[in-house]
Amino acid sequence: MTLLGRGGVDVTSLGLGAAALGNLYTPVGDEQAHAAVHAAWQRGIRYFDTAPHYGLGLSERRLGAALREYDRAAYTVSTKVGRRLQPADGTGDDLANGFAVPDDHRRVWDFTADGVRRTLEASLERLGLDRVDVVYLHDPDDHAEQAFREGYPALEKLRAEGVVGAIGAGMNQAEMLTRFVRDTDVDVVLCAGRYTLLDQSAATELLPEALRRGVSVVVGGAFNSGLLADPSRHPTYNYTRAPRELLDRALRIKAVAERHGTTLRAAALAFCSAHPAVASVLAGARSAAEVHDCADQFAAPVPDAFWRELRATGLLPPREPS
Repeated sequence: MTLLGRGGVDVTSLGLGAAALGNLYTPVGDEQAHAAVHAAWQRGIRYFDTAPHYGLGLSERRLGAALREYDRAAYTVSTKVGRRLQPADGTGDDLANGFAVPDDHRRVWDFTADGVRRTLEASLERLGLDRVDVVYLHDPDDHAEQAFREGYPALEKLRAEGVVGAIGAGMNQAEMLTRFVRDTDVDVVLCAGRYTLLDQSAATELLPEALRRGVSVVVGGAFNSGLLADPSRHPTYNYTRAPRELLDRALRIKAVAERHGTTLRAAALAFCSAHPAVASVLAGARSAAEVHDCADQFAAPVPDAFWRELRATGLLPPREPS
């Protein structure tokens, strides 16, 4: 277990990202979702991340239901604020936002202090928990002023009141997360997809700055939404079709991995966890089999010769992984 920042919340080095439990892309049954969480527990995973955005609350409901059979003191849960859910009269689905669920709610961007508290209260109700351990400001890319002026101070107050143990921001970019690290007293930032075998933009400023200031980094999107899991079957990158150049790069890295007796998935997870600023890597999984595979790959050693060849051929920068 690793402590987040300077606070008292700890996480396992491998966590379960629960977006898939909210029917990301395709439906997942309740039993399958429960089995995925149970498998994670079997494999020693004690950090679980969710958000209202994931399936319009479905991920939170399923995660909370599955965790109810375990000792609350034995695991860490994070959720997110910034998208408040409101009931809607929709008769379609939410696939435009990536989730195969009915569009019976709509997302309202809200980083106000009141919005933060209301969103967290609703999350606790869906989770069926009396507290969460970590709360992130979720994707404030286009709402920076409100997030820094109102949302962050609200989280700071919740932490001071003991309502939550750690606070931070979660985004698919490194630049604004670096600002959170420099300009606020966050414990942790969740950086999705920006420190991977295909994108090392977080290594320029975010990771070194977090290390200097004692802020933890949780890395999400280790597989860049599928491309690094299996480029032959899931040519998606950042939730859209992968550009040919990146697909070719992923296939080249996969070939190098196989020559060295490892897998692309193992290398992708090992890369994310290698930096000393990284406290945990979130693996998204929609079934028990996928959880077990992620745990197996995370535990598998990746030969030094593999990294040397990637650097020598220009598939990785000279000093990565750090």
